[in-house]
Amino acid sequence: MTEHLIDMTLPALERYYDTAPRVGGARAEDFGPLTLFVQEGEGWPYYARPALGGSAATAEDVQRVRARQRELEVPEAFEWVAETSPGFRAAAEAAGLHVHAHPLMVLDPSAEALPPHPEVRLIEADDPLLTAAVTVPALAFADPGTALGEAGAAELAAASVDPQARARAGQVSAMLASGRTVMAAAVRDGVVLCSGQYNPVGEVGEVVGVGTLPAARRRGLALAVTAALVAQARARGVRTVFLSAGDEDVARVYARAGFRRVATALIAEPPQG
Repeated sequence: MTEHLIDMTLPALERYYDTAPRVGGARAEDFGPLTLFVQEGEGWPYYARPALGGSAATAEDVQRVRARQRELEVPEAFEWVAETSPGFRAAAEAAGLHVHAHPLMVLDPSAEALPPHPEVRLIEADDPLLTAAVTVPALAFADPGTALGEAGAAELAAASVDPQARARAGQVSAMLASGRTVMAAAVRDGVVLCSGQYNPVGEVGEVVGVGTLPAARRRGLALAVTAALVAQARARGVRTVFLSAGDEDVARVYARAGFRRVATALIAEPPQG
């Protein structure tokens, strides 16, 4: 991607980050230079981030939001783009948070589509494999990276009967039915080996939660699922498709699907322990 396209894309991503939680049922609480998104009703908790078009935040601003997050009993999480809010990392660290970085990647408009994979299909709201498809990324992220791992079909079956997994599947089912998300999965012999989603807001869509069952890694399944999500996004008129890669190794996988690094996504949370 050219520098011109990158300069045009980053403001679009900022608008997406500000709009997506609101579309997802969150209310926005104003803390001056920061906005805290709070989920209304059921659903996973959102984050705080620099306010769209706001001024620079201080460590004191971060502490105010953290106090509110503790009051609400939601995670003390902050997300932002380093290049768009360059001074916020110092404020977050001064407030005692640990910051970790992820490659922020956008699909190159000129990238050629990858051929469809025979084992990858869309998952609908009433699909009997939905709970398994929602559970696979959780197992994948519990054992991060691209190396082969231990968790396989048996571990997936056990995790899929957990009440939290079923509740999460119910939330995703509602999102699928409303069009707020699209899910694709690689399925072999009735077992979900990899799955992922993209969440569209207007002409921008974020690919999220792509994870492969650790025992099924190194087969190109994450790439195939991502390619299927990209194809669906393009077919539905999404012009800007982006994602945050877990690390540089994962970023290289996404690069094969036509994604190019444009910036760095930062997440701040309290230090573990």
